[in-house]
Amino acid sequence: MANSTAFDPFSQSFTLRLRDGTPFEVTMADLDEYVLYGLQISINYAAQLGASLIFLIVLLLLTKPDKRRSPIFVINSVALTLNFLRNLLQCLYYTGPFSEAYAYFAADYSRVSASDFANQVAITVLNWVLLVCVETSLLLQVRVVCVTVRRAYQQVIFVFSALTAGLAVGFRLAYCIVNSKYILSLAPTQPLRWLASATNITTSISICWFCVVFIIKLGFALDQRKKLGVGSFGPMQIIFIMGSIFSVIEYVVLLPSMDSNVLTLVTIFLPLSSLWASASLDQRKKPSPGKKFQGKLLGRNGTATTGPFVDEKSLLGPLSPANTAASVSSQSDPPSPSNTHDQHGFVDLEAQKVIELGFQRAGI
Repeated sequence: MANSTAFDPFSQSFTLRLRDGTPFEVTMADLDEYVLYGLQISINYAAQLGASLIFLIVLLLLTKPDKRRSPIFVINSVALTLNFLRNLLQCLYYTGPFSEAYAYFAADYSRVSASDFANQVAITVLNWVLLVCVETSLLLQVRVVCVTVRRAYQQVIFVFSALTAGLAVGFRLAYCIVNSKYILSLAPTQPLRWLASATNITTSISICWFCVVFIIKLGFALDQRKKLGVGSFGPMQIIFIMGSIFSVIEYVVLLPSMDSNVLTLVTIFLPLSSLWASASLDQRKKPSPGKKFQGKLLGRNGTATTGPFVDEKSLLGPLSPANTAASVSSQSDPPSPSNTHDQHGFVDLEAQKVIELGFQRAGI
């Protein structure tokens, strides 16, 4: 009875044999750790796969037809597609012969086919191509965001952004080449740890730099809007929030293979923030049916009029006494809409014009 009480079945070990018959021991703790790691990382990759597919569909459905030919839309769509394929291949790896328990503990991969090796090499290549798409999209958006900054500052910011992006892409390319050789030769990957660490560090530095540029620039824009009396929740606040959330979440959440989540978060948040901001702006630009009817019947001061409430030119430029019905008051008085909601809508239209001007100057 004493012996049976002292025996712990959860800590026992069992014997396996190599191909030449040499025995070796595997403990239950090692087996549990291996199985748990496989489950956790499979859930991680499956969640990234599903999120990429959903946001790719959302992006294709919600983007306006005239915006689908822009380079940023094309790059973001390609990035989501690559991220979906990358995570799909990762899931295939953890459900294939590479992840069999005996192959792992005995380091015997004799039953792994050539297609499984090609799958592993393809994952490494897709990681590099995905990073190129992400960095390119970030560079294009930096040019747009900084279009109102002084030209000297624009050049400094863009050059430093290009250097950080190029450094991250270069390290990822080197890791892609060397890691592919180690995969095909089944060599131990311990010598690659410094290169993998340097790749992750340079990628994190690059993404953090872009986050800092976006948040600071949008922070100044929000401050200027506040000074102008525009305190409503608009597209700029949305982009500011998304950038702030991303800059924190990627280093707070701890999961197996968390480095792969960084690229997924960037790939998803880039189109998500623009779609959210665009939806908010479209909602502000669209007048309600009641205001449309009121605009046809009433003038600015509430009296009947035969003309429209706001003509076409006033929607494309700031309010002025020439295009409003404020002729009943003094021309020296600053014109303003009859309520704050209209005023905020006009300011957002002006912000949209600045953004479109930035795309034109950036050649996008």
